[in-house]
Amino acid sequence: MASVDAIIVGSGPNGLSAAVALARAGLSVRVYEAAATIGGGARTEELTLPGFHHDVCSAVHPLAVDSSFFSQLPLAEHGLEWIHPPLALAHPFEHEPPALLHRSLANTAAALGDDATRYRHLFEPFVRHWDALASDALEPVRIPSHPLLMARFGSVAMRSFTSLAHRFTTIGARGLLAGIAAHSIQPLDEAGTASAAILLGAAAHHNGWPIARGGSASITSALASYLASLGGEIVTGTNVSSLAELPPSRTVLLDVTPRQLLRIAGDRLSAHYRRQLGAFRYGPGVFKVDWALSAPVPWTAPECARAGTVHLGGTLEEIVASEAAVCRGTHTDRPFVLLAQPSMFDASRAPVGRHTLWGYCHVPPGSTEDMLPHIEAQLERYAPGFRECVLARHTLNTQQMEARNPNLIGGDIAGGANTLGQLLFRPVMRWNPYATSLRGVYICSASTPPGGGVHGLCGYQAARSALRDVFGRASA
Repeated sequence: MASVDAIIVGSGPNGLSAAVALARAGLSVRVYEAAATIGGGARTEELTLPGFHHDVCSAVHPLAVDSSFFSQLPLAEHGLEWIHPPLALAHPFEHEPPALLHRSLANTAAALGDDATRYRHLFEPFVRHWDALASDALEPVRIPSHPLLMARFGSVAMRSFTSLAHRFTTIGARGLLAGIAAHSIQPLDEAGTASAAILLGAAAHHNGWPIARGGSASITSALASYLASLGGEIVTGTNVSSLAELPPSRTVLLDVTPRQLLRIAGDRLSAHYRRQLGAFRYGPGVFKVDWALSAPVPWTAPECARAGTVHLGGTLEEIVASEAAVCRGTHTDRPFVLLAQPSMFDASRAPVGRHTLWGYCHVPPGSTEDMLPHIEAQLERYAPGFRECVLARHTLNTQQMEARNPNLIGGDIAGGANTLGQLLFRPVMRWNPYATSLRGVYICSASTPPGGGVHGLCGYQAARSALRDVFGRASA
Protein backbone atom coordinates (compact mmCIF):
# COMPACT_ATOMS: atom_id res chain seq x y z
CA MET A 1 0.00 0.00 0.00
CA ALA A 2 0.99 3.62 -0.51
CA SER A 3 2.74 5.50 2.26
CA VAL A 4 0.79 7.69 4.69
CA ASP A 5 1.68 10.23 7.35
CA ALA A 6 0.58 8.06 10.26
CA ILE A 7 -0.16 4.39 10.84
CA ILE A 8 -2.12 3.13 13.84
CA VAL A 9 -2.07 -0.54 14.82
CA GLY A 10 -5.26 -1.57 16.61
CA SER A 11 -8.80 -0.25 16.28
CA GLY A 12 -9.92 -0.13 19.89
CA PRO A 13 -11.17 3.18 21.33
CA ASN A 14 -7.62 4.39 21.89
CA GLY A 15 -6.33 3.44 18.45
CA LEU A 16 -9.31 5.08 16.77
CA SER A 17 -8.96 8.17 18.97
CA ALA A 18 -5.31 8.50 17.98
CA ALA A 19 -6.30 8.17 14.32
CA VAL A 20 -9.05 10.78 14.65
CA ALA A 21 -6.75 13.25 16.44
CA LEU A 22 -4.13 12.95 13.70
CA ALA A 23 -6.67 13.13 10.89
CA ARG A 24 -8.18 16.27 12.45
CA ALA A 25 -4.72 17.79 12.17
CA GLY A 26 -4.84 17.23 8.41
CA LEU A 27 -2.61 14.13 8.25
CA SER A 28 -3.22 11.05 6.15
CA VAL A 29 -4.00 8.16 8.49
CA ARG A 30 -4.40 4.40 8.14
CA VAL A 31 -5.51 1.98 10.87
CA TYR A 32 -4.62 -1.72 10.78
CA GLU A 33 -6.80 -4.16 12.72
CA ALA A 34 -6.05 -7.89 13.06
CA ALA A 35 -9.69 -8.92 13.55
CA ALA A 36 -12.37 -8.91 10.89
CA THR A 37 -14.21 -6.12 12.71
CA ILE A 38 -13.11 -3.03 14.60
CA GLY A 39 -13.62 -2.25 18.25
CA GLY A 40 -11.06 -3.81 20.58
CA GLY A 41 -12.70 -3.82 24.00
CA ALA A 42 -15.77 -1.99 22.69
CA ARG A 43 -17.54 -4.62 20.59
CA THR A 44 -21.16 -5.78 20.60
CA GLU A 45 -22.12 -9.22 19.29
CA GLU A 46 -24.95 -11.77 19.33
CA LEU A 47 -23.17 -14.08 21.75
CA THR A 48 -26.15 -16.12 22.98
CA LEU A 49 -29.23 -16.15 20.70
CA PRO A 50 -30.24 -14.24 17.55
CA GLY A 51 -31.50 -10.76 18.38
CA PHE A 52 -29.70 -10.56 21.75
CA HIS A 53 -26.88 -8.02 21.50
CA HIS A 54 -24.17 -8.35 24.15
CA ASP A 55 -21.16 -6.17 24.90
CA VAL A 56 -18.13 -8.44 24.63
CA CYS A 57 -15.94 -6.50 27.09
CA SER A 58 -16.82 -2.95 28.18
CA ALA A 59 -20.48 -2.09 28.80
CA VAL A 60 -20.90 0.99 31.04
CA HIS A 61 -19.02 4.20 30.30
CA PRO A 62 -18.66 6.87 33.01
CA LEU A 63 -15.33 8.07 31.63
CA ALA A 64 -16.48 8.05 27.99
CA VAL A 65 -19.34 10.46 28.48
CA ASP A 66 -16.99 12.76 30.39
CA SER A 67 -13.97 12.30 28.12
CA SER A 68 -12.34 15.63 27.35
CA PHE A 69 -11.44 14.25 23.92
CA PHE A 70 -14.76 12.69 22.97
CA SER A 71 -16.51 15.91 23.97
CA GLN A 72 -14.60 17.70 21.18
CA LEU A 73 -15.96 15.35 18.51
CA PRO A 74 -19.31 15.32 16.65
CA LEU A 75 -19.92 11.70 17.60
CA ALA A 76 -23.68 12.22 17.96
CA GLU A 77 -23.74 13.11 14.26
CA HIS A 78 -22.16 9.70 13.62
CA GLY A 79 -24.71 7.68 15.55
CA LEU A 80 -23.57 7.78 19.19
CA GLU A 81 -26.37 8.28 21.73
CA TRP A 82 -25.95 8.03 25.49
CA ILE A 83 -28.63 6.51 27.70
CA HIS A 84 -28.67 7.45 31.38
CA PRO A 85 -30.46 4.90 33.59
CA PRO A 86 -32.38 6.38 36.54
CA LEU A 87 -29.68 5.03 38.88
CA ALA A 88 -25.99 4.72 38.06
CA LEU A 89 -25.49 1.85 40.49
CA ALA A 90 -27.33 -0.36 42.95
CA HIS A 91 -25.57 -2.37 45.64
CA PRO A 92 -27.96 -4.82 47.35
CA PHE A 93 -27.48 -6.48 50.72
CA GLU A 94 -29.15 -9.51 52.24
CA HIS A 95 -30.48 -7.89 55.40
CA GLU A 96 -30.30 -4.17 54.60
CA PRO A 97 -31.90 -1.89 52.00
CA PRO A 98 -29.73 -1.52 48.88
CA ALA A 99 -27.26 1.34 48.63
CA LEU A 100 -28.12 3.45 45.59
CA LEU A 101 -25.79 5.70 43.62
CA HIS A 102 -27.87 8.53 42.19
CA ARG A 103 -26.55 11.12 39.83
CA SER A 104 -27.56 13.56 42.55
CA LEU A 105 -24.92 13.73 45.27
CA ALA A 106 -27.49 15.03 47.73
CA ASN A 107 -29.93 12.17 47.09
CA THR A 108 -27.20 9.56 47.39
CA ALA A 109 -25.91 11.00 50.64
CA ALA A 110 -29.38 11.42 52.15
CA ALA A 111 -30.06 7.68 51.92
CA LEU A 112 -26.84 6.75 53.74
CA GLY A 113 -28.13 7.64 57.19
CA ASP A 114 -25.38 8.42 59.68
CA ASP A 115 -22.83 8.60 56.85
CA ALA A 116 -24.72 11.23 54.84
CA THR A 117 -22.54 14.16 55.90
CA ARG A 118 -19.28 12.21 55.61
CA TYR A 119 -20.19 11.00 52.11
CA ARG A 120 -21.18 14.50 50.96
CA HIS A 121 -18.01 16.08 52.36
CA LEU A 122 -15.83 13.46 50.67
CA PHE A 123 -17.28 13.90 47.19
CA GLU A 124 -18.58 17.46 47.04
CA PRO A 125 -15.30 19.23 46.11
CA PHE A 126 -14.47 16.67 43.43
CA VAL A 127 -17.94 16.76 41.90
CA ARG A 128 -18.09 20.58 41.99
CA HIS A 129 -14.69 20.81 40.29
CA TRP A 130 -14.92 17.68 38.15
CA ASP A 131 -13.59 19.23 34.95
CA ALA A 132 -10.53 20.54 36.74
CA LEU A 133 -10.00 17.23 38.53
CA ALA A 134 -10.32 15.20 35.35
CA SER A 135 -7.95 17.45 33.43
CA ASP A 136 -5.19 16.72 35.94
CA ALA A 137 -6.01 13.22 37.22
CA LEU A 138 -6.60 11.69 33.78
CA GLU A 139 -3.29 12.88 32.34
CA PRO A 140 0.33 11.76 32.76
CA VAL A 141 2.05 12.86 35.97
CA ARG A 142 3.04 16.50 35.59
CA ILE A 143 2.83 19.79 37.47
CA PRO A 144 -0.94 20.07 37.98
CA SER A 145 -2.94 22.98 36.64
CA HIS A 146 -5.03 22.92 39.83
CA PRO A 147 -2.51 22.18 42.59
CA LEU A 148 -4.78 22.70 45.60
CA LEU A 149 -7.51 20.45 44.21
CA MET A 150 -4.97 17.78 43.25
CA ALA A 151 -3.38 17.96 46.66
CA ARG A 152 -6.77 17.29 48.22
CA PHE A 153 -7.43 14.48 45.74
CA GLY A 154 -4.02 12.92 46.29
CA SER A 155 -4.41 12.98 50.08
CA VAL A 156 -7.39 10.65 49.66
CA ALA A 157 -6.78 8.80 46.39
CA MET A 158 -3.28 7.56 47.21
CA ARG A 159 -4.57 5.76 50.28
CA SER A 160 -5.80 2.20 50.46
CA PHE A 161 -9.54 1.90 50.26
CA THR A 162 -9.70 0.05 53.56
CA SER A 163 -8.13 3.04 55.30
CA LEU A 164 -10.64 5.36 53.63
CA ALA A 165 -13.50 3.08 54.65
CA HIS A 166 -12.76 3.74 58.33
CA ARG A 167 -14.42 7.14 57.82
CA PHE A 168 -17.78 5.43 57.40
CA THR A 169 -19.93 3.47 59.83
CA THR A 170 -22.96 2.23 57.87
CA ILE A 171 -23.10 -1.04 55.96
CA GLY A 172 -24.55 0.83 52.98
CA ALA A 173 -21.82 3.44 52.55
CA ARG A 174 -19.00 1.00 53.23
CA GLY A 175 -20.35 -1.62 50.83
CA LEU A 176 -21.25 0.88 48.10
CA LEU A 177 -17.81 2.45 48.07
CA ALA A 178 -16.02 -0.90 48.38
CA GLY A 179 -17.76 -2.12 45.23
CA ILE A 180 -16.66 0.98 43.32
CA ALA A 181 -13.11 0.69 44.67
CA ALA A 182 -13.01 -2.94 43.51
CA HIS A 183 -12.91 -1.63 39.91
CA SER A 184 -9.22 -1.13 40.67
CA ILE A 185 -8.85 -4.95 40.51
CA GLN A 186 -6.35 -4.84 43.35
CA PRO A 187 -6.45 -5.87 47.01
CA LEU A 188 -8.37 -3.09 48.71
CA ASP A 189 -5.73 -2.69 51.39
CA GLU A 190 -3.19 -1.63 48.72
CA ALA A 191 -2.18 2.00 48.37
CA GLY A 192 -3.98 3.82 45.56
CA THR A 193 -7.16 1.73 45.56
CA ALA A 194 -9.16 4.62 47.02
CA SER A 195 -8.59 6.47 43.73
CA ALA A 196 -11.06 4.25 41.85
CA ALA A 197 -13.79 4.94 44.41
CA ILE A 198 -13.20 8.69 44.24
CA LEU A 199 -12.89 9.05 40.46
CA LEU A 200 -15.73 6.71 39.47
CA GLY A 201 -17.98 7.95 42.27
CA ALA A 202 -17.40 11.59 41.35
CA ALA A 203 -17.95 10.77 37.67
CA ALA A 204 -21.32 9.22 38.57
CA HIS A 205 -22.39 12.36 40.38
CA HIS A 206 -21.14 14.59 37.58
CA ASN A 207 -22.58 12.86 34.52
CA GLY A 208 -23.79 9.40 35.50
CA TRP A 209 -22.70 5.93 34.41
CA PRO A 210 -24.35 5.78 30.98
CA ILE A 211 -24.59 3.08 28.34
CA ALA A 212 -24.41 3.55 24.57
CA ARG A 213 -27.61 2.90 22.66
CA GLY A 214 -27.13 -0.26 20.64
CA GLY A 215 -24.10 -1.36 22.65
CA SER A 216 -20.51 -0.34 23.18
CA ALA A 217 -19.79 -0.95 19.50
CA SER A 218 -21.72 2.27 18.85
CA ILE A 219 -18.79 4.21 20.33
CA THR A 220 -16.15 2.73 18.05
CA SER A 221 -18.53 2.79 15.08
CA ALA A 222 -19.04 6.52 15.61
CA LEU A 223 -15.28 7.08 15.88
CA ALA A 224 -14.71 5.06 12.70
CA SER A 225 -17.44 6.94 10.84
CA TYR A 226 -15.98 10.29 11.86
CA LEU A 227 -12.50 9.11 10.88
CA ALA A 228 -13.78 8.16 7.43
CA SER A 229 -15.32 11.64 7.04
CA LEU A 230 -11.84 13.06 7.67
CA GLY A 231 -10.31 10.87 4.98
CA GLY A 232 -8.83 8.22 7.27
CA GLU A 233 -8.94 4.56 6.33
CA ILE A 234 -9.22 1.31 8.28
CA VAL A 235 -7.84 -2.02 7.05
CA THR A 236 -9.25 -5.02 8.91
CA GLY A 237 -8.10 -8.63 8.90
CA THR A 238 -4.43 -7.60 8.92
CA ASN A 239 -2.26 -8.80 11.79
CA VAL A 240 0.91 -6.78 12.31
CA SER A 241 3.66 -8.88 13.87
CA SER A 242 6.59 -6.59 13.00
CA LEU A 243 7.18 -2.96 12.12
CA ALA A 244 8.86 -4.26 8.98
CA GLU A 245 5.45 -5.36 7.67
CA LEU A 246 4.12 -1.79 7.61
CA PRO A 247 4.34 0.55 4.61
CA PRO A 248 6.37 3.76 4.91
CA SER A 249 5.00 6.42 7.27
CA ARG A 250 6.31 9.29 9.35
CA THR A 251 4.93 7.89 12.60
CA VAL A 252 3.45 4.68 14.00
CA LEU A 253 1.15 4.49 17.01
CA LEU A 254 0.53 1.07 18.55
CA ASP A 255 -2.65 0.33 20.50
CA VAL A 256 -1.00 -2.66 22.18
CA THR A 257 0.35 -3.60 25.61
CA PRO A 258 4.08 -3.79 26.44
CA ARG A 259 4.21 -7.51 25.71
CA GLN A 260 3.00 -7.03 22.12
CA LEU A 261 5.17 -3.95 21.71
CA LEU A 262 8.21 -6.06 22.51
CA ARG A 263 7.13 -8.62 19.94
CA ILE A 264 6.38 -6.09 17.20
CA ALA A 265 9.25 -3.65 17.71
CA GLY A 266 11.60 -5.25 20.23
CA ASP A 267 14.45 -5.74 17.77
CA ARG A 268 14.55 -1.98 17.17
CA LEU A 269 14.07 -0.75 20.73
CA SER A 270 16.92 0.15 23.07
CA ALA A 271 18.07 -2.49 25.55
CA HIS A 272 17.16 -0.24 28.49
CA TYR A 273 13.63 0.38 27.22
CA ARG A 274 13.17 -3.34 26.53
CA ARG A 275 14.10 -4.09 30.14
CA GLN A 276 11.63 -1.48 31.37
CA LEU A 277 8.82 -2.95 29.26
CA GLY A 278 9.71 -6.45 30.43
CA ALA A 279 9.13 -5.35 34.04
CA PHE A 280 5.58 -4.18 33.31
CA ARG A 281 3.07 -6.04 35.47
CA TYR A 282 -0.32 -7.36 34.38
CA GLY A 283 -3.20 -7.73 36.81
CA PRO A 284 -5.88 -10.33 37.56
CA GLY A 285 -8.23 -11.47 34.82
CA VAL A 286 -11.99 -11.75 34.53
CA PHE A 287 -14.47 -14.53 33.96
CA LYS A 288 -17.22 -13.06 31.76
CA VAL A 289 -20.86 -14.18 31.40
CA ASP A 290 -23.63 -12.98 29.10
CA TRP A 291 -27.21 -14.10 29.56
CA ALA A 292 -30.27 -14.05 27.32
CA LEU A 293 -33.27 -13.72 29.65
CA SER A 294 -37.00 -14.33 29.27
CA ALA A 295 -37.77 -11.58 31.80
CA PRO A 296 -35.99 -8.94 33.88
CA VAL A 297 -33.84 -10.08 36.80
CA PRO A 298 -36.25 -10.76 39.73
CA TRP A 299 -34.49 -8.59 42.27
CA THR A 300 -35.61 -8.89 45.89
CA ALA A 301 -34.96 -5.16 46.16
CA PRO A 302 -37.02 -3.65 43.31
CA GLU A 303 -34.82 -0.52 43.24
CA CYS A 304 -32.10 -2.62 41.56
CA ALA A 305 -34.20 -2.74 38.38
CA ARG A 306 -33.67 1.02 37.98
CA ALA A 307 -29.87 0.77 37.92
CA GLY A 308 -27.73 0.36 34.82
CA THR A 309 -25.03 -1.32 36.95
CA VAL A 310 -25.47 -3.64 39.93
CA HIS A 311 -22.65 -4.78 42.23
CA LEU A 312 -23.09 -8.12 43.96
CA GLY A 313 -20.62 -8.58 46.74
CA GLY A 314 -22.36 -7.88 50.00
CA THR A 315 -20.54 -6.07 52.75
CA LEU A 316 -17.21 -4.32 52.74
CA GLU A 317 -15.65 -7.27 54.52
CA GLU A 318 -16.93 -9.74 51.93
CA ILE A 319 -15.62 -7.67 49.02
CA VAL A 320 -12.24 -7.16 50.66
CA ALA A 321 -11.92 -10.92 51.23
CA SER A 322 -13.00 -11.78 47.67
CA GLU A 323 -10.59 -9.40 45.97
CA ALA A 324 -7.72 -10.40 48.26
CA ALA A 325 -8.27 -14.07 47.39
CA VAL A 326 -8.09 -13.33 43.67
CA CYS A 327 -4.85 -11.40 44.04
CA ARG A 328 -3.39 -14.30 46.05
CA GLY A 329 -4.06 -16.52 43.04
CA THR A 330 -7.08 -18.36 44.44
CA HIS A 331 -10.78 -18.55 43.58
CA THR A 332 -13.70 -17.84 45.87
CA ASP A 333 -17.20 -19.28 45.92
CA ARG A 334 -18.57 -15.81 46.73
CA PRO A 335 -16.94 -13.59 44.11
CA PHE A 336 -17.56 -9.89 43.76
CA VAL A 337 -19.75 -9.68 40.63
CA LEU A 338 -20.18 -6.65 38.38
CA LEU A 339 -23.43 -6.65 36.39
CA ALA A 340 -24.96 -4.44 33.71
CA GLN A 341 -28.56 -4.73 32.59
CA PRO A 342 -28.68 -2.59 29.43
CA SER A 343 -31.89 -3.95 27.94
CA MET A 344 -33.86 -2.45 30.83
CA PHE A 345 -33.11 0.95 29.26
CA ASP A 346 -32.27 0.14 25.63
CA ALA A 347 -34.91 -1.88 23.79
CA SER A 348 -32.55 -2.47 20.86
CA ARG A 349 -30.51 -4.97 22.88
CA ALA A 350 -33.04 -7.82 22.88
CA PRO A 351 -36.29 -9.01 21.24
CA VAL A 352 -39.52 -7.54 22.62
CA GLY A 353 -40.18 -8.76 26.14
CA ARG A 354 -36.73 -10.32 26.45
CA HIS A 355 -33.57 -9.06 28.14
CA THR A 356 -29.80 -9.25 28.21
CA LEU A 357 -27.56 -9.34 31.26
CA TRP A 358 -23.79 -8.76 31.28
CA GLY A 359 -21.48 -9.67 34.11
CA TYR A 360 -18.06 -10.73 35.27
CA CYS A 361 -15.99 -11.49 38.32
CA HIS A 362 -12.26 -11.16 38.93
CA VAL A 363 -10.10 -14.28 38.79
CA PRO A 364 -6.35 -15.01 38.88
CA PRO A 365 -4.56 -14.26 35.61
CA GLY A 366 -4.81 -17.06 33.08
CA SER A 367 -7.51 -18.86 35.08
CA THR A 368 -9.63 -21.47 33.30
CA GLU A 369 -11.86 -22.04 36.35
CA ASP A 370 -15.59 -22.15 35.52
CA MET A 371 -17.02 -19.41 37.76
CA LEU A 372 -20.54 -19.58 36.30
CA PRO A 373 -22.05 -21.56 39.22
CA HIS A 374 -20.60 -19.12 41.75
CA ILE A 375 -21.70 -16.03 39.80
CA GLU A 376 -25.23 -17.37 39.46
CA ALA A 377 -25.28 -18.29 43.15
CA GLN A 378 -24.56 -14.63 43.90
CA LEU A 379 -27.43 -13.65 41.60
CA GLU A 380 -29.78 -16.10 43.32
CA ARG A 381 -28.72 -14.62 46.64
CA TYR A 382 -30.18 -11.23 45.66
CA ALA A 383 -32.65 -12.33 42.96
CA PRO A 384 -34.18 -15.71 43.89
CA GLY A 385 -35.54 -17.48 40.82
CA PHE A 386 -33.03 -15.87 38.47
CA ARG A 387 -32.04 -19.17 36.85
CA GLU A 388 -35.65 -19.73 35.78
CA CYS A 389 -35.37 -16.63 33.56
CA VAL A 390 -32.27 -17.82 31.68
CA LEU A 391 -32.78 -18.73 28.01
CA ALA A 392 -29.09 -19.05 27.12
CA ARG A 393 -25.63 -18.32 28.52
CA HIS A 394 -22.27 -17.46 26.98
CA THR A 395 -19.07 -17.56 29.02
CA LEU A 396 -15.49 -16.47 28.43
CA ASN A 397 -12.60 -17.45 30.69
CA THR A 398 -9.37 -15.47 30.77
CA GLN A 399 -7.71 -17.43 28.00
CA GLN A 400 -10.74 -17.07 25.76
CA MET A 401 -10.83 -13.34 26.47
CA GLU A 402 -7.20 -13.01 25.42
CA ALA A 403 -7.78 -15.14 22.30
CA ARG A 404 -10.50 -12.69 21.25
CA ASN A 405 -8.42 -9.61 22.12
CA PRO A 406 -4.63 -10.02 22.47
CA ASN A 407 -4.46 -6.86 24.61
CA LEU A 408 -6.27 -8.71 27.42
CA ILE A 409 -3.16 -10.46 28.71
CA GLY A 410 -4.23 -13.25 31.05
CA GLY A 411 -7.74 -11.79 30.95
CA ASP A 412 -6.55 -8.42 32.31
CA ILE A 413 -9.11 -5.86 31.08
CA ALA A 414 -7.28 -2.85 32.58
CA GLY A 415 -4.20 -2.80 30.36
CA GLY A 416 -1.97 -3.72 33.29
CA ALA A 417 -2.02 -3.98 37.07
CA ASN A 418 -3.32 -0.87 38.82
CA THR A 419 -0.59 -0.80 41.43
CA LEU A 420 0.27 2.61 42.81
CA GLY A 421 3.48 2.67 40.78
CA GLN A 422 1.69 1.81 37.55
CA LEU A 423 -1.13 4.23 38.27
CA LEU A 424 1.46 7.01 38.37
CA PHE A 425 3.90 5.73 35.76
CA ARG A 426 2.79 3.41 32.98
CA PRO A 427 4.04 1.61 31.03
CA VAL A 428 7.46 2.80 32.26
CA MET A 429 8.85 5.73 34.26
CA ARG A 430 9.45 8.16 31.43
CA TRP A 431 8.87 11.89 30.91
CA ASN A 432 6.74 11.10 27.86
CA PRO A 433 5.09 7.74 28.60
CA TYR A 434 3.72 7.41 25.06
CA ALA A 435 7.08 7.73 23.28
CA THR A 436 9.15 4.59 22.87
CA SER A 437 12.93 4.55 22.51
CA LEU A 438 12.44 4.47 18.73
CA ARG A 439 11.80 7.91 17.25
CA GLY A 440 8.41 8.22 15.65
CA VAL A 441 6.98 5.10 17.32
CA TYR A 442 4.46 5.49 20.15
CA ILE A 443 2.35 3.26 22.40
CA CYS A 444 -1.24 4.41 22.83
CA SER A 445 -3.09 1.61 24.65
CA ALA A 446 -4.64 1.39 28.12
CA SER A 447 -1.13 0.51 29.30
CA THR A 448 -0.44 4.26 29.12
CA PRO A 449 -2.02 7.11 31.13
CA PRO A 450 -4.74 7.38 32.23
CA GLY A 451 -5.20 3.60 31.93
CA GLY A 452 -8.26 1.44 31.40
CA GLY A 453 -11.73 2.57 30.40
CA VAL A 454 -13.36 3.71 27.18
CA HIS A 455 -12.34 7.36 27.00
CA GLY A 456 -9.86 7.58 24.12
CA LEU A 457 -7.47 9.67 26.19
CA CYS A 458 -4.50 7.31 25.84
CA GLY A 459 -4.76 7.51 22.06
CA TYR A 460 -5.41 11.24 22.08
CA GLN A 461 -2.39 12.03 24.26
CA ALA A 462 -0.14 9.75 22.20
CA ALA A 463 -1.31 11.50 19.03
CA ARG A 464 -0.52 14.88 20.59
CA SER A 465 2.98 13.62 21.35
CA ALA A 466 3.46 12.50 17.74
CA LEU A 467 2.17 15.78 16.39
CA ARG A 468 4.59 17.72 18.58
CA ASP A 469 7.65 15.51 18.16
CA VAL A 470 7.35 14.38 14.54
CA PHE A 471 5.30 17.08 12.83
CA GLY A 472 6.15 20.14 14.89
CA ARG A 473 2.53 20.86 15.76
CA ALA A 474 1.70 22.44 19.09
CA SER A 475 -1.54 20.55 19.75
CA ALA A 476 -4.31 18.36 18.34
